[in-house]
Amino acid sequence: MTYSRIGDAVLSTGILGELIRCNSTIKITIACGPSAAPLFAATPNVVKVISMPKRKASLHWLSLWRECVPTRWDVLVDLRNSLVTRLLSAKAYHFGGRPDPTKHRLESLGTLMKMSPTPSPKLWLGEEHRNAAEELLPSDGPILALGPMANWIGKQWEGQRFAELANRLTGPSGRLQGAHVAILGGQNDGEQSRVVSKLIPHGRCIDLVGKLELLTASAVLHRCHFFIGNDSGLMHIAAASGVPTLGLFGPSREKHYAPWGNHTAVVRTKLSYDELVGGSDYNPVTTRSLMESLSVDAAEDAAVKLWNRIYGVKP
Repeated sequence: MTYSRIGDAVLSTGILGELIRCNSTIKITIACGPSAAPLFAATPNVVKVISMPKRKASLHWLSLWRECVPTRWDVLVDLRNSLVTRLLSAKAYHFGGRPDPTKHRLESLGTLMKMSPTPSPKLWLGEEHRNAAEELLPSDGPILALGPMANWIGKQWEGQRFAELANRLTGPSGRLQGAHVAILGGQNDGEQSRVVSKLIPHGRCIDLVGKLELLTASAVLHRCHFFIGNDSGLMHIAAASGVPTLGLFGPSREKHYAPWGNHTAVVRTKLSYDELVGGSDYNPVTTRSLMESLSVDAAEDAAVKLWNRIYGVKP
C-alpha cells in the first residue's frame, strides 16, 4: 500500500522499482488514493491497482480489507502503517513508521525496506504516453517546463514571478534563449496558469494545464530541457522523469521533500520554514502565498547554476 498524494506516491516508486528488479516474476497489487492511481498504469508486473476514495467512517479501509483478505500474500508492504494490513495474511511484512526527521523521506523509505543505496523514483511509460508527448511539443529547440501550482496556496510562488523568470531564461541572454515554455498543472489550476501564460510571448507558450493525465505529463517532461516548479507532486514527477528540476520551497522542508537525484536543486525563501509557519498569527486555512521572500533574482541564480552544472552550455 502506498500513499494518496501524488508526490509521496512518486517517491515510493523507488521501492517498487527495486522489488521488480530483484523479483522479475513478481505479481504486484497496489492500493493507493484515486489521484495517485494513474501513476501505475504502465508499471510492469502490476496486475491490479486498487483505488481507494475516502468514505465516511473510514469505510474505505473495510473495502480494502474485503478485497485483499482472500489472498495469501508473499510480501506485504504498507507504507502508511495501517491497521487493515495487519489483519491480512502474508509471509513477510514491511510496515511504514514515523519518518526520520533528519533524513529525506525517500531515505526513510529505503531504510524501512533495508535497501541501500536509496532507490531512486521511477515512472514507467507506455507507448501511448510517449506518442502523445511527441504530438504536444515542438520537435526542435529547447523547452522550459513550469509547474506554477501546488496543492496548497501557501506553497505557490506568484504567477507573475514565474513568468518573469521564464522570460529572463528564454530571453536574448538567457540559458534557454528562444525556448518554448510549457505550463503544466491539474484540472483546477487554471487561474494561476492564466496569470503566467498571459505574460509569456505569444507563440512560445504551450498551455497544457488540465490537459494531461499523469504519465503523459511525465512523458512531456522527459522531452523538456528544464523544469521549475513549486514543491508539489508535479515537481517529483519531473525529477523522476529525468529533466533537470529546480524546486521552489518556502513553507515546506526541503530536507524532507527536495526533488531527488543528481540533476535537481532547490531554492527557498529568505524566511525559513519555522519563520513562515511558526508565527502566532499563522493559519494554514486563511493564509495566502508564503513565498514572497523568494525573489526572481534568487530563483534565476539557482536555475543558472543548475543549468551550468547539467549542461555547461546552451542546448
